[in-house]
Amino acid sequence: MNMTQLNAPHRGKRPGRLRRCRGPGSGRGKTGGKGYNGAKARSGFKLRLGFEGGGMPLIRKLPKRGFNNAVFHKEYAVLNVGDLEKAFESGAAVGPDEFLAKGLINRMMDGAKVLAKGEVKKKLKVSAHAFSEGARKKIEAAGGSVHIVER
Repeated sequence: MNMTQLNAPHRGKRPGRLRRCRGPGSGRGKTGGKGYNGAKARSGFKLRLGFEGGGMPLIRKLPKRGFNNAVFHKEYAVLNVGDLEKAFESGAAVGPDEFLAKGLINRMMDGAKVLAKGEVKKKLKVSAHAFSEGARKKIEAAGGSVHIVER
């Protein structure tokens, strides 16, 4: 006697595999639990997404309305004028490549945009893909200049 014989289940302790469509004695004969004829009784049947039994699906009943501008939406990597003040010396000409090198932005995305948070006192020549109105005013008030770079 060994361990496999000790742990072996006794015959009839575990139910046997259900054998569908093998006559009335199996308990699942004739239609085999699939009901009567139709697409669902056939092999390889897969219900199409949104199928509602042949009726007009809800997705087609609802109207298509409006316009989505998401295709044209630009997502900028943003930085503030306060960041420029800390990162660069007065009189420097800075642009998106310098922003990346100094770690002011992580990645370029659709371009770099300068926002107005913080103060700037240094005279900087700033190039970016976009500026907020407040950022433009603060940079120019400090004696610097802004240049919009085309992407």
